[in-house]
Amino acid sequence: MMSKAVDALKSDKKVRTVVLRSEVPGIFCAGADLKERAKMHSSEVSSFVSRARATINELANLPVPTIAAIDGTALGGGLELALACDIRVAASSAKMGLVETKLAIIPGAGGTQRLPRTIGVSLAKELIFSARIVDGEEAKSIGLISHVVEQNEAGDAAYRRALALAREFLPQGPVAMRVAKLAINQGMEVDLVTGLAIEEACYAQTIPTKDRIEGLLAFKEKRPPRYKGE
Repeated sequence: MMSKAVDALKSDKKVRTVVLRSEVPGIFCAGADLKERAKMHSSEVSSFVSRARATINELANLPVPTIAAIDGTALGGGLELALACDIRVAASSAKMGLVETKLAIIPGAGGTQRLPRTIGVSLAKELIFSARIVDGEEAKSIGLISHVVEQNEAGDAAYRRALALAREFLPQGPVAMRVAKLAINQGMEVDLVTGLAIEEACYAQTIPTKDRIEGLLAFKEKRPPRYKGE
């Protein structure tokens, strides 16, 4: 279901920002169902993890900003799901961790790669080796999340903060947002000289757009721009 939803978002030009949240109180995503996993043959486990990895990669590659709103527990594959988003917001009471080594396995849906890219190699190793679970405050202090908020009575404080962030993104040019994300994502995997060449190529995609002309006109006429993603 998630794979189909992500696939639909890829081609929907009306979508400007995606907020990933859970509607289960106190749980963002608790990871794999271990009782189900125990009944699986080893070949079934490989297939399951492969599909999960592919879906999470598709989420990471969406052409619009993505925000994970972590209002509850995000463990194992649940945290890997959040790590695939561009930005993470969490309630201070939320619990996060890659706990796979406790089960004699390792994170298999991007965790060993995205966590060190997010918080640094040494700290990522410490968290994975110890299977430690951190709360929202500690997650913020180590750079795992961008914003931490006190939980409210409705249990959706992180979601509300994520929506506020999304509203900051909405006025910007859609093409610019897409290529900015592309430039950052690709540039982080290469040396600076290559990264600057990627930026130049991405910038070139914005020059012939109608939105760029609209932005200049709006500035000249002292009015909000009306971008169409063209």
